[in-house]
Amino acid sequence: MADAAWDALVAHAAVMRGRTVRELFAAEPDRDRMHVEAAGWYLDYAKHRVNADTLRLLLDLVRARGLQARIEAMFRGEHINVTEDRAVLHVALRMPAGASLVVDGVDVVAEVHRVLGQMSDFASSIRDGRRVGYTGRVIRNVVNIGIGGSDLGPSMAYDALRAYSRRDMQFRFVSNVDGADLLEVVHGLDAAETLFIVSSKTFTTLETLTNARAARAWLLAALGGDEAAVKRHFVAVSTNAEKVAEFGIDTADMFGFWDWVGGRYSLWSAIGLSLMLAIGPDNFRALLAGAHAMDEHFRTAPLDANLPVIMGVLGCWYRDFLDAQTQAVVPYAQVLVKLPSYLQQLEMESNGKSVRADGSPVDAPTGEIVWGTVGTNGQHAYFQLLHQGTALVPIDLIGFDHPQPGHALGNQQDLLVANLIAQAEALAFGTDDPALPPYRVMPGNRPSSALMSSQLTPFALGALIAAYEHKVMTLGTIWGIDSFDQWGVELGKVLAQRVASEIAAPGDAGLAHDASTNALIRRYRGRSS
Repeated sequence: MADAAWDALVAHAAVMRGRTVRELFAAEPDRDRMHVEAAGWYLDYAKHRVNADTLRLLLDLVRARGLQARIEAMFRGEHINVTEDRAVLHVALRMPAGASLVVDGVDVVAEVHRVLGQMSDFASSIRDGRRVGYTGRVIRNVVNIGIGGSDLGPSMAYDALRAYSRRDMQFRFVSNVDGADLLEVVHGLDAAETLFIVSSKTFTTLETLTNARAARAWLLAALGGDEAAVKRHFVAVSTNAEKVAEFGIDTADMFGFWDWVGGRYSLWSAIGLSLMLAIGPDNFRALLAGAHAMDEHFRTAPLDANLPVIMGVLGCWYRDFLDAQTQAVVPYAQVLVKLPSYLQQLEMESNGKSVRADGSPVDAPTGEIVWGTVGTNGQHAYFQLLHQGTALVPIDLIGFDHPQPGHALGNQQDLLVANLIAQAEALAFGTDDPALPPYRVMPGNRPSSALMSSQLTPFALGALIAAYEHKVMTLGTIWGIDSFDQWGVELGKVLAQRVASEIAAPGDAGLAHDASTNALIRRYRGRSS
């Protein structure tokens, strides 16, 4: 991977390792200039261990790697997912009606809006009570059955936007094949008022279909066993009409999407049907509009004023030149409790690769280990390590000027934002009192970004998620990897099916694993009933 742009950063990092944020502010008192705005978001990156030369060299690197050409290739629908020979078009899912993007002979924007129209009609019919269950009662409960992006996206966004949801309806999400997950999700629900959304592109995903069959049995047991009830209480987000029909779902209630939509990029598609049911079609379209606004910014803004690009090059700086292995995400909004997990999948499934897109091995660290929880809770847990530990952990602190509608409580929003601002300052500058004993010294020099918006609206959430998506692409382009495949997910799934069949087999035949794996299977076979 080494080239002139990379080598220049290696040399620069050798100098910058000895510089502190405190020293950088002393040398550049106008560092408040180090911010960028896009789609209603304000990114302050002044408290990072970078100076003007660092940013110049990092942007030289992305130019040398051809980021702008790759962005245009994505928006043109070229097959930039090279290992699967597919276009990468989550950006098309939020293009406005009337736009056109022809890929492989098909206007994908027209197809997207056809499905959006189908989703809107269905969501409206459930929300206004025209579509009823098998016994004629209105639907009051919606259960989304999926896994990975088919679960994390709508689940995260529902929690984030609950203030905009129908409060007389319940929305629940099940993903884990652990039976306790499904049993807890359906506990207390009235089957006659419950709709299940089964989200699986192929309608063969092991965890999703196992849970869907169990939910189907639960429903039929509660409603007298008539198979006709399935058509009134199950819909599918899938492309496999044959399997959907075999399950008993009316294919008229099948909402499709496309092979150019990766699971972790699929919230914007029919995978978001449960979210649309919760917040309504208009708010769902506002979510798409926020993402589209960030898409256009990413596509057109100069690199030095491009919010996702700045996020990406900072990630590269710490991962490749300052030896950081992790990235913390700390939203100062309780409703974003699932955002760190969502971004964990987005970043680690996308860029957790050790092979370049051309098949050659990488020769520099790739991928960030993403983790975090909401603030202020994290301050009373792992922030001790952030302030005084030995690990370098860049941190994204995410906050809002105003609470969501109906969520104001005294001056608590002021206190919440005060904590975000204070933590950024404390992490950067630490303590400056020589009289303090060593155990009370905060060394500072801990980098953080502050990402601020006016209010957590559907538009703002859409723009925020899109910013992280494009950060991922920026990093993948620098590293030369395919950020849009996930082959590492597949092997364990294949082996799990083999092991499951071996567990169910009688006797001790058919075990051809290593000694440890064979012993674990035998131990489980011999468990007490």
